This record gives sequence, structure tokens and C-alpha cells, in this order.
Amino acid sequence: MKQTTPRPSFALKGLTAAVLGALAFSAQAAEYEWTFQTSETSGEPQFELKKAWAENVNTMSDGRIEIEILPVNAVVQANQTLDAVESGILQGHLTDPSYFSGRDKAFGMLGNLVGAWGDPLEFLEYMNHGGGEELYNELVNPYGVQLIGAAATGLESFPSKRPIRTVEDLEGLKVRAPEGMVYNIFEKAGAAPVNLPGSEVYTSLEKGVIDAADYTVFSTNHSQGLHSFANYPNYPGFHSLPMVSVSLNKEIWDGLPEDLQAILETSVDKLAYEMVFELKKRDLEAVAEARQDEDIELIDMAPEERAKFRSIAKEEWAEWAEESEMNQKIYDSVVEFLEARNLM
Repeated sequence: MKQTTPRPSFALKGLTAAVLGALAFSAQAAEYEWTFQTSETSGEPQFELKKAWAENVNTMSDGRIEIEILPVNAVVQANQTLDAVESGILQGHLTDPSYFSGRDKAFGMLGNLVGAWGDPLEFLEYMNHGGGEELYNELVNPYGVQLIGAAATGLESFPSKRPIRTVEDLEGLKVRAPEGMVYNIFEKAGAAPVNLPGSEVYTSLEKGVIDAADYTVFSTNHSQGLHSFANYPNYPGFHSLPMVSVSLNKEIWDGLPEDLQAILETSVDKLAYEMVFELKKRDLEAVAEARQDEDIELIDMAPEERAKFRSIAKEEWAEWAEESEMNQKIYDSVVEFLEARNLM
């Protein structure tokens, strides 16, 4: 693995021999230097959490691992990081596997099985104790990539210009949804999905191109001002909970000593829970602020209506399951997990 001795850019004149010796030791301490790309822009809460994860890895490894965290599109496009990690252009990524659905729909099923999860802790339990991580590595290892561990953002909210209290209320709703499973499920539920990039959500709501949006968590929607136009947000959301895959080039992973593998796995466990609870905290703060606005009405869809939406979603899961052996494995695994916990 590449070893480097960085040269300090500041003047060393006047420093004692002991200080110089300490600098030389710390400069040589990193045995592994990696670059990871994320799926967020610089400054977003999730990006900052991922930077903190890299700093934590450096601390836990006593400086043996240094990771540079880059924002989306810094080296390659968001849907190209899988290839970049395999080829070594990047050493790892922290991203939603759904970006790779064009390579294999199984990435979409594990990355964001729409309607499956009522809570991020359900998803993390599935990944850690329900066979999800093993299935993901079975999927991704042939691409030369190893999952260190899974994290999750939390349930996305659903900003809408009209109240969505029941599944029937989705009928005819022009909802922004990216192409793929979420698009198909909203269509099955009676909505009229529109395929738009996330960058166009704000202007499309403002201009009436769409009535609602599958987009991101409540606090981000609120900070971007979406509720000025879509003042009937569903919170907590009922549809989408994306996975965050924290993955490393498999050749690098296989060459790591066991203690560093354990440190990386433990660090991702910490990131997963920090991400869930930090984003939840931000959501609750934004929800409290929204409740002070008389023009905004928060809607919490009833459990029986959430169950109806999941039933519609399950039809789409089953159709995808028929397309490949891996899709069927994921479908069977998730359904078994949900049924064992009386969640279906």
C-alpha cells in the first residue's frame, strides 16, 4: 500500500529536535491512504457526518489509516463510483447502491426497497442480523468491492401540495420520482410519477410541474423551502429509506490485517447510529419549526394506510424478484424478516 511522508508547508525554523522528531513520526504513521467519494454535496449534514467518520477511523487506527472524503461528482458521476472503486480510481465510496440499478436491479432492491421499512433501525437490524450484509457482499464482491457496513439516512418525508392521508389520495398526484422501483410503485398506487433530477424539485414544485416529491429527509426539505409550495408534508414518511453503503476495494480489504478490518467495521456501526439519530434530531427541530407555521400541516399516515402502501409495493418487489436469482434471494430474505416481526 502506498506510503508517503508529507512535507509540511510551513517553516520549520526554530523548532526543537523533539518537535521535529514528533512531526516526522506522525508524517510516516499512515500506512494506508484512501480516497472515498460520497453521494452528497459538500456541506450537507450527511457529508459532514461522513467526514467525521473518516476522522474517527484515523483516530481508532492510531493514524494508520487516512481517508479523504470527497463530495458527489468530485472524481466520477454518482452512478460510476462502483466501477471507480473496482478499478482503483477510488479506494471506496459511501453511497446509495440504487445508483447502480442500471448494472443490476438487485442494487435497487437492497439500496432502497420502497415501502419496506417503517424505521431506519428496522433496516439496520435486517442488514446486521437478518442476512442483508451477506447478501450485499454476494452481490458486490464480483465487482471487486467489499461492504464494510451499512448505514441509513432515515425515512424520507413526502412534501405535497395536497393532503395525502390515505393511499387513495395518491390518485392522479404528479409526484417527482426517479426512474425505477419507486416510480413504478407510485404508478401502481394511482399517482402520476414524473422522472426529474433532485436538483429540479424546488423549481418544479414552485411552478406546478409536480404536486409532490419523493426527495429526502424532512429537515433538508424544510431548509430548502419546499414547504412554501408543498405545505402538506407527510412525516414520518411512508415510502423511501435509502441505504448508505460504506464499501472498500475488495483487494485492499482482503490485504488488511484483522485488527484494521475490525476497526473499520466498528467505525461504520458507530456512523450508522450517529447518522440515524443526528438526522432524526435535525428532523425534529425542523418539524417543531414547521408546526409554528399556520400554513403548514404535517400529516402522519395511519398504520393501516401504510400497510396498504406496502402491499402495493410488495407486488412490485415480487415482479422484480422474478427477474434474477439474486433479486429472488433479496425478496425472500426481506419478506421472511418482516413477517417474523409482524411487520407485514
